[in-house]
Amino acid sequence: MATIRGCNLPEDLYYYPEKHLWLKPLGGNLFRVGLTPVAGKLAGGKLNAVTIRAKNIGAEVQQGKSLATLESSKYVGPVPAPITGIVKRGNDKLSADPNLVITDPYGEGWVVEIEATKWEEEKAALLTGAEGLAEYEKKLEAAGLSCS
Repeated sequence: MATIRGCNLPEDLYYYPEKHLWLKPLGGNLFRVGLTPVAGKLAGGKLNAVTIRAKNIGAEVQQGKSLATLESSKYVGPVPAPITGIVKRGNDKLSADPNLVITDPYGEGWVVEIEATKWEEEKAALLTGAEGLAEYEKKLEAAGLSCS
């Protein structure tokens, strides 16, 4: 795992840096989606709720459209889909403990699982590996963002 500007960012994930999201391949075209520590920092570091859009379960959601909503004392806003796909399930644990997306972002704090329907077309827009993290670091520096 790399540490960039105080943020833990595993090299084996795909990142959608514009919205500070990650994707973890689960096999086939299935991916787990979560928020990077940067997103947690931007939301104020403590969440009141993470609401998965129930109407999305089993439906295809276009890249950039809302999968869920984050609520904190500083922020209320969408969690956009980093890729187009069919939402297979949401993380039920977040209703009891929404802060899992901050305290365990790459483990129990994932948000949804999605089956990619346009993976070959959309993966080029995502960052991954050491080169991808170097690019993400540039974006964080340009925006003045860090996790520390």
